[in-house]
Amino acid sequence: MTPSDNLLGRLSRVNPTAAFVLALAVMLGGLFLPGIVGAALLFVLAAGLAALTFTTWPVQSGSTRALRLLILALLLAVVVTKAL
Repeated sequence: MTPSDNLLGRLSRVNPTAAFVLALAVMLGGLFLPGIVGAALLFVLAAGLAALTFTTWPVQSGSTRALRLLILALLLAVVVTKAL
């Protein structure tokens, strides 16, 4: 078993509601905290999203890949805007 298989196995057991609430809390914290602190939280969220996107890349359809890349690009644009 490769490390990525082990990670995916652990992620598949995560409660989806808990994952959503945690991501929502980090997103709202990043949006409402001022300056670089908020940008750092949003960057952590973007890094997690990027890791999940590229880990699951082989099993996603083309439209899902495009949507995930668009969301990631928008989130990174918010990070840059927030940091400035």
